[in-house]
Amino acid sequence: MANDQVRLPGLRVGALDYPRVDAALCERARSLATTNVADCMSRLYVVRGLRPMGNPSEVKLCGPALTVRTGPSDNLFVNKALDAAQPGDIVVVDCCGGRSHAYIGEIMARYAQSRGIGGLVIDGPVRDSAELSDLRLPVFAAGVSTTGPWKNGPGELAFPICCGGVPVMPGDLVLGDADGIVIVPRADAVAVIEAAEDVHVSESTTFGDIEAGRMDRAWVDAALRKMGAID
Repeated sequence: MANDQVRLPGLRVGALDYPRVDAALCERARSLATTNVADCMSRLYVVRGLRPMGNPSEVKLCGPALTVRTGPSDNLFVNKALDAAQPGDIVVVDCCGGRSHAYIGEIMARYAQSRGIGGLVIDGPVRDSAELSDLRLPVFAAGVSTTGPWKNGPGELAFPICCGGVPVMPGDLVLGDADGIVIVPRADAVAVIEAAEDVHVSESTTFGDIEAGRMDRAWVDAALRKMGAID
């Protein structure tokens, strides 16, 4: 078989017309806090170890995942992702544990922004952090490194990955804010968002009770009494 017909693991670009989470559902999710969404998934789909570049209070990221797996210290397939992404896609990068080299910088971020990409989630370092913080493009990363990447591969685009300890499939819903990133599996997105909207309404009621001085705190002593901490 000719080399151009072979698609071996670690050296392949998948189909890019995969189903994406519904755009209208993304807009509903955009108004929700990651904390509420995470609670509705038993706190199991929270990406660990990443933080927003820039002012956290201004960061909001929401859209379908375009997944990338890249070899440590290499960003060839990340570059391909920026060319292949649809407007609104969130490029989510599994760096296979690489922490010595940056995977994107200002040039790539500006290019992503020019193409209407919804944000970048990098499970590894970035560079030009000050410049990234000035862009309108939300960027989450595991840290900062001055050292630039290689562009030799290997990598995979549009295949299942793991980012910050969470499995991510192409088309899953990615939601990020000042508290971090959550991944909502596409198949579960409707149920999760509906549940998180209910939590949001419940919290709004609780805020009103606090302001009115009528918040019920009896559950605290009830829980302590149940475990024998108080009589």
